[in-house]
Amino acid sequence: MKLRDIACSRSGDKGDISNICVFVYDDADYPLLLEQVTADTVARHFGDLVLGTVVRYELPLLKGINFVMTQALGGGVSKSLRADPHGKAYGSMILELEVHTTDTETIKGVNA
Repeated sequence: MKLRDIACSRSGDKGDISNICVFVYDDADYPLLLEQVTADTVARHFGDLVLGTVVRYELPLLKGINFVMTQALGGGVSKSLRADPHGKAYGSMILELEVHTTDTETIKGVNA
């Protein structure tokens, strides 16, 4: 299933740094998020769009994860020729990640 089936996201920018937060809809899905949505997974998912580092920060009280990606916006708003220099689409892009569960139960109405 796609990450969007169990989570929502918000994204923002500061210069050439993109910030993405992912929050699960159901607290019970937080362990799955921690296990499968790693900094390495996100770096591979974004590929050449992110030339710098990807750092993950866990937000256990909010049941979310924050990713800070450097050299991710083509130089930043005033320098970038990208169609989305603020990286707002990154919030939607991260939700396209595939997540897997070994459970055969339904997660938030999605057949796993």
